[in-house]
Amino acid sequence: MLNNLMPNRLPLAFLLCLLLAARSTATGQDPRLSGVENYALNRPGVVMIRTEYTANVYVNSMKMDNKAFNALLDSIQNLDHGGGVTAEQKLDIVLQEMNNRPARFFQTTFDYIKQPEQITAIGTGFFITGDGYVATNCHLIDREDAFIRRQFILSAFRQITEASIAALETSWATHFTEAQRSLLYTTYASVYSRLFSMILYDLKKNVYVVYRSDNGNHHSDTVKRPADIVIKGQPMPGKDIAILKIDAKEEMPVLNLAPQELPQVGEQLFVYGYPAPVTNNDFVSAASAIEPTLTTGIVSAIKRSVGGWPLVQMDANINHGSSGGPVCNQRGEVVGLTTFGSLENNGILAAGLNFAVPVAILKEYLDSAGITARPGKATRRFAQALDEYERHEYAAALQGFDAVLQLNSHYPGIYTYIANCRENIKRGKGRTLGSVERMLFIATILIALIGVLAGYGIRRSKSADRR
Repeated sequence: MLNNLMPNRLPLAFLLCLLLAARSTATGQDPRLSGVENYALNRPGVVMIRTEYTANVYVNSMKMDNKAFNALLDSIQNLDHGGGVTAEQKLDIVLQEMNNRPARFFQTTFDYIKQPEQITAIGTGFFITGDGYVATNCHLIDREDAFIRRQFILSAFRQITEASIAALETSWATHFTEAQRSLLYTTYASVYSRLFSMILYDLKKNVYVVYRSDNGNHHSDTVKRPADIVIKGQPMPGKDIAILKIDAKEEMPVLNLAPQELPQVGEQLFVYGYPAPVTNNDFVSAASAIEPTLTTGIVSAIKRSVGGWPLVQMDANINHGSSGGPVCNQRGEVVGLTTFGSLENNGILAAGLNFAVPVAILKEYLDSAGITARPGKATRRFAQALDEYERHEYAAALQGFDAVLQLNSHYPGIYTYIANCRENIKRGKGRTLGSVERMLFIATILIALIGVLAGYGIRRSKSADRR
């Protein structure tokens, strides 16, 4: 019975394969994406990670020893009997003497200043499921307490010192030069490190996922949602992976994970992130901060971490803030997460000597947490519509983008694509297949049909002869 059915089923399956091959040949489809296509596909799913620490820093208030200060002024006056010392020089002498012997001029009190402080760590992540799971680096959301406390104390010191310098300028009716301000910073650093204590209380941490949300009026909003830490590894030299979860209101755009374990040396890479020099640039609008930066490079080498697991070395440019971002291949699939760079002897990041944690390490944590990373219907439909859009098949693309809109009415970039499709169709630019492509497609189908039918006829003739 099975043998009798096979001749009927085989031609149909074979014909289907030929049709798909013909379609691919006719439309010029290529699994590799250009940089423009890679960015268009993956940009919606790249997110910013914000870890916000808040605390109260209590600092001993200090006061100037007026007796010592007045004695210093008197001594300066005694030097100036001939009037050869300018006011600027006198001020320099005062500040230098205060710096040389800070304990003589500053006194501690029993009062404390309460200084509320907040510090923020910014990095990158990406959606791995439509219901709001996000992959990123562990070191973005899990810094050691000593580092955090040091950052808080430095932040409090800067603010208190700025206020103290401003108060001196007001009381002395002067304006310090940059050199004088620098000297005062050194003086206050000495005072606070040796004479006054800073105590940290009420330290709290909140992790947020920030992403773009588009509206029908072509206006883009920035959405900031609190995130729970589902599972995490350890910052380098540990497995620097963390998986977060937000309460997703709609189906989120997702990046595909590459099926292979490691990319090949020499393979081109596309790296997404929020590098601090761009995010914090005074000349870049705050509204556009949510747009990820794309850099490109190649796989320079496959190395091993001190823990024995593989690392992807690449020459794509990264910077602080790029950590946790997706590293994608030419098919738009994630092959790793940007994690750390190399330092020069002067402590500056070395250009083009950067590393990513391979996607295989991420999959270990996904398996441990029981999470299946896969794109939802919205992402798949968007990718298909984007492919049709790139082929100028605007009518088909418009249907796809409209379908995405039903699943996520705020899908990043969707309204721009819909408007472009309608405008191109209105101008008569939309097409399905070109004339040459259509003839090739039809000819391929006819050849396939003739071959299948001929083969099927031969098999039937041989079967009749045997009977």
